Amino acid sequence: MRGFAIARLALFVTLCAAPVAAPAHDPHGPKQSAGPGTGYAFPLPEPGSYLLPAIRSAAGGSVLDESGRPHDLMEFLRGRITVLAFLYTRCGDICPTATLQMSRLQDLAIKDRQLAGRMHLVSMSFDPDHDTPSAMAEYAAGWRSTEADAPPWHFLTAPDWAALAPVLAAYDQAVDAKPDPGAAGGPLYHIFRAFLIDPSGRIRNIYSLDFFDPDLVLTDIRTLTIDPGEDDRRMPTER
Repeated sequence: MRGFAIARLALFVTLCAAPVAAPAHDPHGPKQSAGPGTGYAFPLPEPGSYLLPAIRSAAGGSVLDESGRPHDLMEFLRGRITVLAFLYTRCGDICPTATLQMSRLQDLAIKDRQLAGRMHLVSMSFDPDHDTPSAMAEYAAGWRSTEADAPPWHFLTAPDWAALAPVLAAYDQAVDAKPDPGAAGGPLYHIFRAFLIDPSGRIRNIYSLDFFDPDLVLTDIRTLTIDPGEDDRRMPTER
């Protein structure tokens, strides 16, 4: 637990001191920039000044919470605005950066108690062989805020690969094993995808790591509280 906290602090200091892109998972794997910039050449839009049309319905699937209790993933994707991100705890580059951004998002939400009560975060592992419920609980302890007003942050895993496969397919989450399990950055190739899901279980935005910035995501969340989605006439765009 202490190790995760130290790693989190080290990553935070590194990103603040030198806001440059982290290395991709593998030069032969999917091409993807490794992180969002901390500044913008343009101001963020005002919440509610734009639409986030429904892209498609979110998908469920068999998952386990940190206590090992079985659930359907959809139980975590309805009733509140959800930010769902896929990761694995053995990842050495993209996932720690993305999880730090999730942590920053949680910290920003704490400042608005009413908004925090309308949202939650979900981190879903795609490494069920290693990321058992207890492993996810230990990982969560290094990231999740203990503030009473923090939005809930759930850390989930799948019972096995058979249960995980349809979930990954539904969210177009590419994952593949590296030839060398001891390769730098972790044993799996993957891209990063995070999903903004409204309380009705509809995907309203999809983020690559380039756009997974806490201020931007929080602006989108505020927009959903203003526009719950009655007007879905515009064509969706993926970030």
